[in-house]
Amino acid sequence: MTAPAPRPDPSVRPSPGSTSRRAVLAAVLATAAVPALPASATVPPGTMNTVDNRFWTTPDDWRSGTGPGTRVSDGPRPGLTIGTPDGVTTYLDPHTGRTGSYEYAVWTSPLHRSRVPATEIVPSWNAATPPGTWLAVELCGAYEDGSRTPWYVMGRWASGESEIRRTSVDGQGDGRSSVSTDTVGVTDPATGKNRLIGHQLRVILYRLPGSGATPLLWRVGAMSSAVPDRFTVPASAPRRAGEVKVPRHSQEIHLGQYPEYDNGGEAWCSPTSSTMVLERWGRGPSAADLAWVNPAYADPQVCHAARYTYDHQYEGCGNWPFNAAYAATYRDMNAVITRLGSLNDLENLIRAGIPAITSQSFLKGELTGAGYGTSGHLMAVVGFTGTGDVIVHDPAAPTNDAVRRVYKRREFENVWLRTKRRSTDGKVASAAGGVCYLYWPLAATPAQHRALGSLGVR
Repeated sequence: MTAPAPRPDPSVRPSPGSTSRRAVLAAVLATAAVPALPASATVPPGTMNTVDNRFWTTPDDWRSGTGPGTRVSDGPRPGLTIGTPDGVTTYLDPHTGRTGSYEYAVWTSPLHRSRVPATEIVPSWNAATPPGTWLAVELCGAYEDGSRTPWYVMGRWASGESEIRRTSVDGQGDGRSSVSTDTVGVTDPATGKNRLIGHQLRVILYRLPGSGATPLLWRVGAMSSAVPDRFTVPASAPRRAGEVKVPRHSQEIHLGQYPEYDNGGEAWCSPTSSTMVLERWGRGPSAADLAWVNPAYADPQVCHAARYTYDHQYEGCGNWPFNAAYAATYRDMNAVITRLGSLNDLENLIRAGIPAITSQSFLKGELTGAGYGTSGHLMAVVGFTGTGDVIVHDPAAPTNDAVRRVYKRREFENVWLRTKRRSTDGKVASAAGGVCYLYWPLAATPAQHRALGSLGVR
């Protein structure tokens, strides 16, 4: 099934007061019949059996989809560009009030059958958007009963700010699934018929009419998962891993900086972690890129990351795919969002020299030595001690020097991998269930490619 070329809906507006993380806002939308699904993909050895990763990155991948207005570019990073535009459309940016006219071209993936009936799907993409260009990523899920979700907008994105303000879209749902900022989730995971057994992705590339400029998309895909509801997770046996040398940055030294990008401090854990891992790979903004930052501020690269990961609908810097997309704007970088199954998966990455950014939530006292509690926090895992405890660069530290911490293995594993927890008022709340960001360079070593491949990431 080939979808008609989408035209951005200027009626889409932010919902007043809807700034909480992954707030579920339902709206009834139409569904369509689903075509027959292809056979399931082979499961890579070692991959967690509740997670499926599918990313389109190669010329064959791009040609497997439908996109007559797009062209496959050659070179070391083959990707999609605008060839002959499908037409011209308008977009009213809800965050600037400005209406622009754009040529566009649409690429639609084949329908991918997930090897797990998913309760959540999180997309990610890597692209370059020169001035005058931007893109939108949409996802359509297939239910087990043969019906499908609407086309959900998962992000309207640009690396810069010349045309649009990057944004998620609230208020999307069909009563069986809905979008919470960057995640498609089913509303009743216990009911099998509501699980998502497959998905398609659709990318719309935009440019100013007649400009000749074009976005370049070299990676798009999604992580589908069906992580079981659990307050505790099985313990893993330590494996020797070591420690990766990663620079240290504190989010807290930025408290009060740039209120327009959520005011620094505790709001900047995600861009601060992204900055640390990018610098492990020798990547980051140039002096010219940082010229806009107040020269009185230390670590201006963290301010830069906050600005260019900021989601103007969510009103924060914690949009997972936006952080990955930001990381991939640097030279020859790849970035994805996925889930891992145990600390052994992280140890495998560390042995190969790949740090990971993990998402976790916990009460004060659940993670010895943290000294705080959080409903959601990102930190970089950089190694393991000889006894298997977890070495992290936790940006929630008062200074850069204090960022390196060692957390007890069993405590960290549980707060990172569980899907349910108790909030401060004793009520049951959700948890991230093993989510992590993975960033690595195009010229990765064979050992690094093997480590990623064992997790179903390529």
